[in-house]
Amino acid sequence: MIVDCALYVDGRRREGELSVAAAARACRAPGAFVWLGLYEPTTDEFETVDREFALHELAVEDAIKAHQRPKLEVYGDSLFVVLKTARYVDAVETVEFGEIQVFVGTRFAVVVRHGEASALSETRRRMEARPDLLAAGPGAVLYGVVDHVVDDYQPVIDGLDDDIRETELQVFSDGPERGNPVERIYKLKREVLEMQQATAPLLHPLEQLASQELPAIAPEVRPYFRDVHDHVQRVVQSVSTFSELLTSALQANLTRVSVRQNEDMRKISAWVAIAAVPTMIAGIYGMNFRHMPELDQPWGYPAVLVFILVVCGSMYRAFRRSGWL
Repeated sequence: MIVDCALYVDGRRREGELSVAAAARACRAPGAFVWLGLYEPTTDEFETVDREFALHELAVEDAIKAHQRPKLEVYGDSLFVVLKTARYVDAVETVEFGEIQVFVGTRFAVVVRHGEASALSETRRRMEARPDLLAAGPGAVLYGVVDHVVDDYQPVIDGLDDDIRETELQVFSDGPERGNPVERIYKLKREVLEMQQATAPLLHPLEQLASQELPAIAPEVRPYFRDVHDHVQRVVQSVSTFSELLTSALQANLTRVSVRQNEDMRKISAWVAIAAVPTMIAGIYGMNFRHMPELDQPWGYPAVLVFILVVCGSMYRAFRRSGWL
C-alpha cells in the first residue's frame, strides 16, 4: 500500500497528490526529490516503484521478502538500508519486531515498512518542520527514519528493565508470590537476545553513514548520523547488561533451589536419625528374648520409654542447635 508520495523542492513539500510516475518525473527538477512511503506493498505495487526509480534488483528482492538483518549496501549512486523496528508488549512481556527498508538515491527516498512498530507519519511531519534539513536531500529522510526507529528502542529498553527488576525481586522473594521464575527468565532472555540481534548490527552502518562519503548523503547530514550512532551504542550496552543480569538471576535462582533442597535433606536426615532410636529399641524387644531382666521389674517398661524420650529429645535439641531442624 502506498501511504504517501510527496515532492520536496528546496526542503519544502509541494502541495497536491502525485502518482508514482508523476513524482518520478517531477523529481528531475533542480533541488527536488521524492519521498515515497509504502506499507507492506504488493509485488505489483513494488514493480511500479522499481520501474520508475530503477532500484537495484538485489535490493528489491530483499525488500519484498523482508526478514533481513540491519545492514547498509551501496549500489552505484544509491543506498539500501535495512532497519529493525521494535515495540514492547508489556502484557505478555514480548518484543514485537518489524522491518523498514530505505532506498536512497540522489532524487528519491523510498521507505518500505513491514510490521506494526514504528509508524512514520509523525516522522514525516517532524522532518517537514525542518525544511533546512530536508534541503540537504534524501539523506535527511534516511536520518529522520533511522532516528525515529532508534528512539522507539527506548520504550522497549524501559519495559525490559522493569520486568527484569521484577524478576530479580521474584528470585529473592520468600513469599508465596515467588513461584518458579525460571520460565519467565528464559522468556525475557529470548526477547533480550532478539533485541540484541536487531540493534548490534546497526552500529557499523551508522558508523559508515557518519564518517564515510556515500552516495546521496550530504556532508551536513553526517553529524546527525553520528548522534544516532551514540544512541544505538547506549541501547546495545543496555541490552548486553540485561543479558548478564538475566544470566545472574538464573544462576541465583538455581543456587537458592539447591540450598533449599540441601536444607530439606538435612531435615529429613535429622528426623530419620531421631526415629531410628525408638525403632531400634522396639526391634530389640520384638525379638522376644525370654531373659530380659528389666521385664521382670515393675519399673522396666516405663524406664525404657523414658530412655527413648530422653535420647530422642537430646538428639532433637542437638539438631536444632546445629540448624538441621
